[in-house]
Amino acid sequence: MKSWQFVRVFAGLMVLLSLALGVTASPLFASEYWLLFTAFVGLNLLQSGFTHWCPLELIVRRLGMPAGA
Repeated sequence: MKSWQFVRVFAGLMVLLSLALGVTASPLFASEYWLLFTAFVGLNLLQSGFTHWCPLELIVRRLGMPAGA
């Protein structure tokens, strides 16, 4: 797995987890404030699409994951 693939998988998991914790109809509901985390992940994905810079990708590259094409 390349670093850019890991970032997308991780972001998708974080969105699904925060939705499960933030939507009142979910059996895992904790607080509606988890929806703010969903918005944060979405904004980070949006800015990385324009700037080609993602903090998580830098971290996983430094941990040794290959960058990919």
